[in-house]
Amino acid sequence: MTNTPVRISDPAETPRPATGAPEADEANSVRAALRSPRRLKTEVLAGLVVALALIPEAIAFSIIAGVDPRIGLFASFTMAVAISFLGGRPAMISAATGAIALVIAPVAREYGVDYLIATVILGGVIQVVLGVLGIAKLMRFIPRSVMVGFVNALAILIFLSQLPHLIDVPWAVYPLVAVGIAIMVLLPRWTNVVPAPLVAIVLLTAATVLAAINVPTVGDEGELPESLPALLFPDVPLNLETLRIIAPFALAMALVGILESLLTAKLVDDVTDTHSNKTREAWGQGAANIITGFFGGMGGCAMIGQTMINVKASGARTRISTFLAGVFLLVLVVGLGDIVAIIPMAALVAVMVMVSVGTLDWHSIHPQTLRRMPKSETAVMLATVAVTVATHNLAYGVIVGVVVAMVLFARRVAHFTSVTRLDASDDDGQRVYAVRGELFFASSNDLVYQFDYAGDPDDVVIDMTNAHVWDASTVATLDAIRHKYATKGKTVTIVGMNPDSTERHDRLAGNLGAGH
Repeated sequence: MTNTPVRISDPAETPRPATGAPEADEANSVRAALRSPRRLKTEVLAGLVVALALIPEAIAFSIIAGVDPRIGLFASFTMAVAISFLGGRPAMISAATGAIALVIAPVAREYGVDYLIATVILGGVIQVVLGVLGIAKLMRFIPRSVMVGFVNALAILIFLSQLPHLIDVPWAVYPLVAVGIAIMVLLPRWTNVVPAPLVAIVLLTAATVLAAINVPTVGDEGELPESLPALLFPDVPLNLETLRIIAPFALAMALVGILESLLTAKLVDDVTDTHSNKTREAWGQGAANIITGFFGGMGGCAMIGQTMINVKASGARTRISTFLAGVFLLVLVVGLGDIVAIIPMAALVAVMVMVSVGTLDWHSIHPQTLRRMPKSETAVMLATVAVTVATHNLAYGVIVGVVVAMVLFARRVAHFTSVTRLDASDDDGQRVYAVRGELFFASSNDLVYQFDYAGDPDDVVIDMTNAHVWDASTVATLDAIRHKYATKGKTVTIVGMNPDSTERHDRLAGNLGAGH
């Protein structure tokens, strides 16, 4: 019987669902949704709910960036519509976000809106380049504990972002929020015909209008646009000085946007039990930002809160909901701005509170789980949460979490390395040492101190049968051991290396600086 080689594809490149069944992919396609009135209704209503939730968020992020609210609203429209065609993760929502707003705010504050738009365009170009180069493949290096911390930090940030709407407000806001939450908890037990968040928004809006309840509304958040976005080119000098100004911010925007988008895509993959094309999502985000910049938007990336509303609360699964979220947003703010302006913020706060509750991984913080989980895993999760909440930047939290995970992993693996002096050494002046474990910079640095250079006989054998050489640090350490024995007139023979270790050792030995 012959063995047929099997090609294992990169998950980042696999657009098929986790089950590998083409039928599952087809069931969540745009074509299938258009053929099913029930599925289409779900997608349409989900897009409407997301559009309503996007409005106050886009306005708030515009304020963070220091620009007119219309720039954030137009960015949310163009990002959502563009990514619905270009992205690799169906049903994911991309729009103006707080993380991007924080990165590009200094540009708008110090140089003006035109430089901000130029930054967004350049950031999109960088994202396209990074996507084509395969940056999505780096997702495999993000541990599960970092993903859990990312999700939990997100849930906390979503909740904290609602607190300004619950502090120093009329007393009527609190019962309205409570009623909205009750509707979203109880209604799904009776029916899923209409998304519970949409029912809550409509009923609370009707109640405040009919009862003339004076509470903060969407209109209080900022001025809504009255015209469509227009194609434009930023009025900035096309020279190296402009590039020097915007390049650092554009690079930071590109990295933050890709990281948040790919992590959000992974989260949606888990929720829907399907795979998505992360490489396409990476360059698709860049293309969407380029389009957004040329329409005068502030740029953006995937929005986890609104994505969870779309996928988890409303049950959307296709690009239709993403596309309609952008279209409905534009229709609502331009054509129906007067109606949207009267929606009470309490209704949207209730929706976002439920999103935060649904997003938090409650199992990860259960006392029984914490007792069973290795302390290093819990430390990584907590580090990710703490940094993210402290900085209000998910990218920083993920980076710190990955670094902590790497350090703890290296420390743990290093402890499994050992050097044993065998008692069965020959009596003819030979000493045999057996080295065991994974040898790399964290475990091999102390290796040099495990040998008796003065007391050993003239012939020393180091048996590496149960060890593996991973890096130049280990080869340098072996060179140092040889050198120490050589200064005392003794020879060292290394035996038992596997082919990979032998290739690395033969290539580097003697070329890294003897005795160092």
